Amino acid sequence: MVDIMEYSKIGSIEIIVGPMYAGKSEELIRRINRAQIAELKVLAFKPKIDQRYSSDCIASHNGKQTPCIPIETTDAMLEIIEKEEFDVLAIDEIQFFDEKIIEACQRVADQGKRVICSGLDMDFKAEPFKIVPAMMAIAEHVMKLTAICMVCKDPATRTQRLVNGQPAKYTDPIILVGAKEAYEARCRKCHEIVKR
Repeated sequence: MVDIMEYSKIGSIEIIVGPMYAGKSEELIRRINRAQIAELKVLAFKPKIDQRYSSDCIASHNGKQTPCIPIETTDAMLEIIEKEEFDVLAIDEIQFFDEKIIEACQRVADQGKRVICSGLDMDFKAEPFKIVPAMMAIAEHVMKLTAICMVCKDPATRTQRLVNGQPAKYTDPIILVGAKEAYEARCRKCHEIVKR
Protein backbone atom coordinates (compact mmCIF):
# COMPACT_ATOMS: atom_id res chain seq x y z
CA MET A 1 0.00 0.00 0.00
CA VAL A 2 1.22 3.48 -0.86
CA ASP A 3 1.45 6.09 1.84
CA ILE A 4 2.91 9.48 2.50
CA MET A 5 5.84 10.67 0.41
CA GLU A 6 6.95 7.36 -1.08
CA TYR A 7 7.61 9.19 -4.36
CA SER A 8 7.65 12.76 -3.04
CA LYS A 9 10.94 13.75 -4.67
CA ILE A 10 10.23 12.48 -8.18
CA GLY A 11 6.46 12.79 -8.41
CA SER A 12 3.97 10.00 -8.90
CA ILE A 13 0.48 9.06 -9.97
CA GLU A 14 -1.70 6.78 -7.86
CA ILE A 15 -5.13 5.57 -8.94
CA ILE A 16 -7.76 3.83 -6.86
CA VAL A 17 -10.33 1.92 -8.94
CA GLY A 18 -13.16 -0.56 -8.57
CA PRO A 19 -16.95 -0.75 -8.73
CA MET A 20 -19.36 1.42 -6.81
CA TYR A 21 -19.44 0.76 -3.05
CA ALA A 22 -15.86 -0.55 -3.00
CA GLY A 23 -14.55 2.36 -0.88
CA LYS A 24 -12.65 4.31 -3.57
CA SER A 25 -13.60 7.78 -2.32
CA GLU A 26 -13.09 6.63 1.27
CA GLU A 27 -9.53 5.53 0.41
CA LEU A 28 -8.90 8.82 -1.41
CA ILE A 29 -10.13 10.75 1.65
CA ARG A 30 -7.85 8.63 3.88
CA ARG A 31 -4.82 9.47 1.73
CA ILE A 32 -5.75 13.17 1.67
CA ASN A 33 -6.05 13.17 5.47
CA ARG A 34 -2.65 11.50 5.89
CA ALA A 35 -1.03 14.02 3.54
CA GLN A 36 -2.54 16.85 5.58
CA ILE A 37 -1.26 15.31 8.82
CA ALA A 38 2.19 15.39 7.19
CA GLU A 39 1.59 19.13 6.61
CA LEU A 40 1.40 18.78 2.85
CA LYS A 41 -0.87 21.16 0.95
CA VAL A 42 -3.56 19.19 -0.88
CA LEU A 43 -5.52 20.56 -3.82
CA ALA A 44 -8.62 18.38 -4.27
CA PHE A 45 -11.16 18.31 -7.11
CA LYS A 46 -14.27 16.46 -8.14
CA PRO A 47 -16.56 16.80 -11.17
CA LYS A 48 -19.35 19.31 -10.67
CA ILE A 49 -21.82 16.73 -12.00
CA ASP A 50 -21.41 14.69 -8.78
CA GLN A 51 -23.83 16.33 -6.33
CA ARG A 52 -24.95 13.12 -4.59
CA TYR A 53 -23.82 13.82 -1.02
CA SER A 54 -22.21 17.28 -1.17
CA SER A 55 -21.65 20.02 -3.71
CA ASP A 56 -18.21 21.03 -2.40
CA CYS A 57 -16.76 17.92 -0.73
CA ILE A 58 -15.41 14.59 -1.85
CA ALA A 59 -17.84 12.30 -0.06
CA SER A 60 -17.97 8.56 0.48
CA HIS A 61 -21.14 6.48 0.62
CA ASN A 62 -20.53 5.95 4.35
CA GLY A 63 -20.56 9.68 5.13
CA LYS A 64 -16.86 10.60 5.23
CA GLN A 65 -16.08 13.93 3.55
CA THR A 66 -13.24 16.30 2.77
CA PRO A 67 -13.47 19.73 1.11
CA CYS A 68 -12.77 20.03 -2.61
CA ILE A 69 -13.29 22.27 -5.60
CA PRO A 70 -16.08 21.13 -7.93
CA ILE A 71 -15.20 21.70 -11.59
CA GLU A 72 -16.75 21.02 -14.98
CA THR A 73 -13.67 20.56 -17.17
CA THR A 74 -10.00 19.73 -17.07
CA ASP A 75 -9.28 23.24 -18.41
CA ALA A 76 -11.03 24.73 -15.37
CA MET A 77 -8.87 22.57 -13.10
CA LEU A 78 -5.70 23.62 -14.93
CA GLU A 79 -6.52 27.30 -14.43
CA ILE A 80 -6.69 26.73 -10.67
CA ILE A 81 -3.59 24.52 -10.56
CA GLU A 82 -1.49 27.19 -12.28
CA LYS A 83 -2.35 29.74 -9.57
CA GLU A 84 -2.11 27.55 -6.46
CA GLU A 85 0.81 26.20 -4.44
CA PHE A 86 0.31 22.55 -3.52
CA ASP A 87 2.13 19.28 -2.86
CA VAL A 88 -0.64 16.77 -3.60
CA LEU A 89 -3.30 16.82 -6.32
CA ALA A 90 -6.36 14.68 -5.50
CA ILE A 91 -9.13 13.97 -8.04
CA ASP A 92 -12.30 11.99 -7.31
CA GLU A 93 -14.56 10.38 -9.93
CA ILE A 94 -11.87 10.77 -12.61
CA GLN A 95 -13.94 8.76 -15.11
CA PHE A 96 -16.16 11.82 -15.65
CA PHE A 97 -13.31 13.95 -17.03
CA ASP A 98 -12.13 14.33 -20.62
CA GLU A 99 -8.89 12.95 -22.06
CA LYS A 100 -7.00 16.15 -21.17
CA ILE A 101 -6.97 14.96 -17.55
CA ILE A 102 -4.34 12.35 -18.45
CA GLU A 103 -1.88 14.96 -19.70
CA ALA A 104 -2.70 17.24 -16.76
CA CYS A 105 -1.90 14.50 -14.24
CA GLN A 106 1.32 13.64 -16.09
CA ARG A 107 2.42 17.28 -16.04
CA VAL A 108 1.76 17.64 -12.30
CA ALA A 109 3.61 14.40 -11.49
CA ASP A 110 6.52 15.50 -13.72
CA GLN A 111 6.79 18.58 -11.50
CA GLY A 112 7.60 16.28 -8.57
CA LYS A 113 4.12 16.31 -7.05
CA ARG A 114 1.96 13.44 -5.85
CA VAL A 115 -1.24 12.85 -7.85
CA ILE A 116 -3.97 10.66 -6.35
CA CYS A 117 -7.07 9.79 -8.40
CA SER A 118 -10.07 7.58 -7.80
CA GLY A 119 -12.80 6.36 -10.10
CA LEU A 120 -14.72 3.55 -11.73
CA ASP A 121 -12.58 1.32 -13.95
CA MET A 122 -15.64 -0.17 -15.69
CA ASP A 123 -18.97 1.33 -16.70
CA PHE A 124 -22.35 -0.30 -15.97
CA LYS A 125 -21.85 -2.54 -19.06
CA ALA A 126 -18.65 -3.94 -17.47
CA GLU A 127 -16.58 -2.27 -20.21
CA PRO A 128 -13.50 -0.09 -19.59
CA PHE A 129 -14.57 3.38 -18.48
CA LYS A 130 -13.21 6.00 -20.88
CA ILE A 131 -9.87 7.36 -19.69
CA VAL A 132 -9.41 5.19 -16.60
CA PRO A 133 -7.48 2.33 -18.31
CA ALA A 134 -4.99 4.90 -19.66
CA MET A 135 -4.62 6.40 -16.19
CA MET A 136 -4.00 2.92 -14.76
CA ALA A 137 -1.30 2.33 -17.39
CA ILE A 138 0.68 5.49 -16.57
CA ALA A 139 0.26 5.31 -12.78
CA GLU A 140 3.09 4.21 -10.52
CA HIS A 141 0.55 2.68 -8.15
CA VAL A 142 -2.82 1.07 -8.92
CA MET A 143 -5.16 -0.09 -6.17
CA LYS A 144 -8.12 -2.13 -7.42
CA LEU A 145 -10.78 -2.53 -4.76
CA THR A 146 -13.76 -4.87 -4.65
CA ALA A 147 -17.18 -4.48 -3.07
CA ILE A 148 -19.68 -7.13 -1.94
CA CYS A 149 -22.07 -8.57 -4.53
CA MET A 150 -25.60 -7.63 -3.52
CA VAL A 151 -26.92 -10.93 -4.97
CA CYS A 152 -24.56 -13.70 -3.85
CA LYS A 153 -22.28 -11.84 -1.35
CA ASP A 154 -19.07 -12.83 -3.18
CA PRO A 155 -16.48 -10.14 -4.01
CA ALA A 156 -17.92 -7.70 -6.56
CA THR A 157 -15.89 -6.13 -9.36
CA ARG A 158 -18.76 -4.65 -11.39
CA THR A 159 -21.40 -1.97 -11.06
CA GLN A 160 -24.97 -3.00 -11.80
CA ARG A 161 -27.26 -0.23 -13.03
CA LEU A 162 -30.92 -0.75 -12.21
CA VAL A 163 -33.90 0.98 -13.82
CA ASN A 164 -37.09 0.47 -11.81
CA GLY A 165 -35.39 -2.48 -10.12
CA GLN A 166 -34.44 -4.16 -13.42
CA PRO A 167 -31.04 -4.38 -15.17
CA ALA A 168 -30.28 -1.46 -17.49
CA LYS A 169 -30.23 -1.83 -21.26
CA TYR A 170 -26.92 -1.96 -23.10
CA THR A 171 -28.01 1.06 -25.16
CA ASP A 172 -28.67 3.27 -22.11
CA PRO A 173 -26.40 6.34 -21.69
CA ILE A 174 -23.08 5.65 -19.98
CA ILE A 175 -23.24 8.57 -17.55
CA LEU A 176 -26.00 8.63 -15.00
CA VAL A 177 -24.97 9.93 -11.59
CA GLY A 178 -26.73 8.03 -8.83
CA ALA A 179 -26.38 5.96 -5.70
CA LYS A 180 -28.34 3.09 -4.14
CA GLU A 181 -31.50 3.99 -6.05
CA ALA A 182 -29.78 3.25 -9.38
CA TYR A 183 -26.70 1.10 -8.71
CA GLU A 184 -25.43 -1.87 -6.78
CA ALA A 185 -22.23 -3.89 -6.73
CA ARG A 186 -22.24 -7.26 -8.46
CA CYS A 187 -19.79 -10.08 -9.18
CA ARG A 188 -19.11 -11.32 -12.72
CA LYS A 189 -21.70 -14.08 -12.42
CA CYS A 190 -24.53 -11.89 -11.08
CA HIS A 191 -23.94 -8.82 -13.27
CA GLU A 192 -26.68 -8.43 -15.90
CA ILE A 193 -27.17 -6.26 -18.98
CA VAL A 194 -30.21 -6.28 -21.25
CA LYS A 195 -28.64 -6.54 -24.72
CA ARG A 196 -31.66 -5.29 -26.74
